[in-house]
Amino acid sequence: MLRHLISASALTLALTAPVVAETDLSNLTDAQREAFRAEVRAYLLDNPDIIMEAVAVLEQRQQANEAATDRDLVQSNADAIFNDGYSWVGGNLDGDITLVEFLDYRCGYCRKAAAEVDQLIETDGNIRFIVKEFPILGEDSVTASRFALSVRKVGGDDAYKNAHDALITYQGSFEEPALRRIAEGLGVDADAVIAGMNAPEINKVLQDTRTLAGTLQISGTPTFVMDEQLLRGYVPLAAMQEIAAEIRAD
Repeated sequence: MLRHLISASALTLALTAPVVAETDLSNLTDAQREAFRAEVRAYLLDNPDIIMEAVAVLEQRQQANEAATDRDLVQSNADAIFNDGYSWVGGNLDGDITLVEFLDYRCGYCRKAAAEVDQLIETDGNIRFIVKEFPILGEDSVTASRFALSVRKVGGDDAYKNAHDALITYQGSFEEPALRRIAEGLGVDADAVIAGMNAPEINKVLQDTRTLAGTLQISGTPTFVMDEQLLRGYVPLAAMQEIAAEIRAD
């Protein structure tokens, strides 16, 4: 009788782990408890697919919990994410979806994503796009962001977009002579750009963005915010289009 009880308990444990986990087994003797463990082990060895099913369920729950946490983070920091007053804004300024990208110009996956982000904005036609300068890959990354922000200060939003497009594919040096050549190619005052790269307002933009990234638990690039979703890492064009469709369908 005890053996049947233990076998049934083992099956229940494998199929409904949360229920059994809460069951009080304290009344079992040491021998009964050991027998129970043996039956559970034997059952799982005979039915290893149960383990994979349990792992899949656990991963789904973790993903759901992480998505809920990310959604709460986005909602709590919406103004800083979507309306900080200093980040460059492009695309359709009246778009029904805002896409925000935390990027580093030297990040390989940011570079991979750039053309697809441009294609999404162009083909969709109804997406507002915000760039957050988040240089995390060393001094050259910081220099690149300072340069882009200084170009915007000197030349305006269009010049910044051109600088952004140039830097996201740039493979050369970030020494001053190279930056001067880039600035000249963009048609902006190179002297003013170089002189302004360490301006207090640029320091503040970089620090505020880094603080926001820390609050959102962002540690890598690219990281996207799309509506209330945090998308950590490279997202292919088709996936971004699907997410946009889901947002509009809600």
